[in-house]
Amino acid sequence: MSDFGAAGLSDLPGLLGIDHVGIAVADLDAAVAFHTGTLGLVVVHREVNPDQAVEEVMLVPPDGDGSTQVQLVGALAADSAVGRFLKRRGPGLHHLAYRVSDLSLVSRVLHKSGVPLIYDSPRAGTRGSRINFVHPKDTGGTLIELVEPAVEDPESR
Repeated sequence: MSDFGAAGLSDLPGLLGIDHVGIAVADLDAAVAFHTGTLGLVVVHREVNPDQAVEEVMLVPPDGDGSTQVQLVGALAADSAVGRFLKRRGPGLHHLAYRVSDLSLVSRVLHKSGVPLIYDSPRAGTRGSRINFVHPKDTGGTLIELVEPAVEDPESR
């Protein structure tokens, strides 16, 4: 395990907060029905991410500010990362995602601290964000996603 204490996430430049908690699910529609019908969360986004081979749904509390979300993630392929997770562990908590202002800068800081990222370069994430992951073996057991939100197009407002 890397010395994460020496360069912990709280020391990262541009760390903005928790973006979402990712939950791997075997049946996405059933999970959405539970989280909306039973828990009262509201769906704010749904998309297929072919790069990650997942379908994902973002939910928020009805009266929350939406800054922290729950992400339900269903595998589109058994050999995808989420598909392998579901086969090994079954449905459940998959990852914790931190929102960052500059993924490239955070990646360089982590690399200099000896914390490798799963991908050599950022990948496409939800709603056009840029993402990368820190492997659980380097974080004490939790898969950490780093999310740089997409810059909003001012013309789309």
